[in-house]
Amino acid sequence: MKLTFGNLSKILRCGFQLKCPRCSEGALFQTAFTMFTHCPTCNLKFERESGYFIGAMYLNYGATVLTAFPGYFLFETFLAIPFLVNLGVWTLFSGVFPVLFYRYSKSLWLNFDYIFST
Repeated sequence: MKLTFGNLSKILRCGFQLKCPRCSEGALFQTAFTMFTHCPTCNLKFERESGYFIGAMYLNYGATVLTAFPGYFLFETFLAIPFLVNLGVWTLFSGVFPVLFYRYSKSLWLNFDYIFST
């Protein structure tokens, strides 16, 4: 399937709202870190095979690096803070951000895959 503006907006909307890519209504997560196996609304199976969400790990890693790397250099350039403080801020960020972005990376991965495989 071709990526269009409509598809991209649906991917991002459902991805960041943690909603099912098929019906856009069913929740993906039953608790903070536990995902439903199927959509409670339309019964879409979320994990298609073992290791399906490895791509979500890459997405999470990429989002962390693409935020922390430029952030470090922007702080270095525009703020007069010591090197170790700057390094500490971005080290802490790199440990906390992936945990907070976990659900969104899985949701975005599922939504991208659904759009491209249907």
